Amino acid sequence: MTAAASRRPTPLLVLDVVGLTPRLLEHMPGLRALADAGSHAPLGTVLPAVTCSAQATFLTGTTPAGHGIVGNGWYFRDLGEVFLWRQHNGLVGGDKLWDAARRAHPGYTVANVCWWYAMGADTDYTVTPRPVYRADGRKEPDCYTRPPELHDELTDSLGTFPLFHYWGPGADLVSSQWIIDATRHILHTRAPDLVLAYLPHLDYDFQRHGPDDPRSLAAAADLDRALTPLLDDARAEGRTVVVLSEYGITSVDRPVDVNRALRRAGLLEVHTQDGMEYLDPTASRAFAVADHQIAHVYVRRPEDLDAARAALADLPGVDELLDDEGKKAHGLDHPRAGDLVAVAEPDAWFTYYYWLDDDRAPDFARTVEIHRKPGYDPAELFMDPLDPYVKVRAATALARKKLGMRYRMAVVPLDPSPVRGSHGRLPADEDDGPVLLCSRPGAVDGPVAATEVKGLLLGLAGLS
Repeated sequence: MTAAASRRPTPLLVLDVVGLTPRLLEHMPGLRALADAGSHAPLGTVLPAVTCSAQATFLTGTTPAGHGIVGNGWYFRDLGEVFLWRQHNGLVGGDKLWDAARRAHPGYTVANVCWWYAMGADTDYTVTPRPVYRADGRKEPDCYTRPPELHDELTDSLGTFPLFHYWGPGADLVSSQWIIDATRHILHTRAPDLVLAYLPHLDYDFQRHGPDDPRSLAAAADLDRALTPLLDDARAEGRTVVVLSEYGITSVDRPVDVNRALRRAGLLEVHTQDGMEYLDPTASRAFAVADHQIAHVYVRRPEDLDAARAALADLPGVDELLDDEGKKAHGLDHPRAGDLVAVAEPDAWFTYYYWLDDDRAPDFARTVEIHRKPGYDPAELFMDPLDPYVKVRAATALARKKLGMRYRMAVVPLDPSPVRGSHGRLPADEDDGPVLLCSRPGAVDGPVAATEVKGLLLGLAGLS
């Protein structure tokens, strides 16, 4: 038996505080105190700097070229469909943090509270959002847990997972508070060696209003206060706390319609049903999966590559078009990646819109529908400001839902201009990028690469 296997590992609490940057610590005194008493350092990220890619890198120690998570979604070429926000851990390649830990210490226990790709992961305790999809089309809030009995424990004590506070126009602190409370419950009742918790609250107002808006800074202070009991619990248990983030959110004011440019160039095709247009990826010569400030451009035939490049190269808001060599330089050369990868200019971001007339938009475009839209849509954080009856429509839809009737919550604007924050590019300034805090003095003393987080956590646990 190795020395690491013969002693109990140091227990860890790892908090993914989305959007946390060095600049924000002055508005978050609890986390600032943790950093000052312990240690902190700039944290590198990956391209694309988005949730799924960054988290997979933290947990495997490899870039997207190795683990295959090239964004929050991509074009599944073998299925001919775009899927975002899948949940199965089998999509993530590479050696996971918990597998490495168990080789060093058999019996090492892990809890995953809302980090992505949780389902099917070989963790001991799992909590992840999972709505109830009724046979009549209704969607109701809930979560998936492992072991199954954890579901009723959490919902009995905390209430149903607040899905409509986790994303959409109602997204707010309620969802992160539920995750904090669920994490505390698991600490108290299971005491796993490693606890991973994902806290998305800063994503919301920072994208709605921009990173410097007073409402965004108030959101940072609110989350800091909500974290206090959890940090107190960890301190009382002797846990080492690591706080990290995936990216920083920076100011934007230019939505870029990358798919509309491809359509106008004759490369993107749609099919029509009931007067609505749907992206036809299998027929399109080229189309893009937009993901914040990154867009994967899929080109059906090699001879169309130059036409796709020409359609986008001079499009205002496009900073770079990465070809095979560019993707390789950024660790993004994986078969799931686009044949070209567009990177937005610092003040720009990419829409998924492909229709040229809003009257032809599909009905899901005006709803929160993360699994049907062929790209990320931050407009889902808003109720349509141009619709004077939007709140009436929302109340009517909610009443139908409560009566058990089918409903459509069509409140999302088709105008992307209200969006004021985005991410996905590599940061130009460390103060606008991710940060890593540790409650242990001297644990970090210089910049940490995203690919080094896995090894750092193993070292902090005493397993390397």
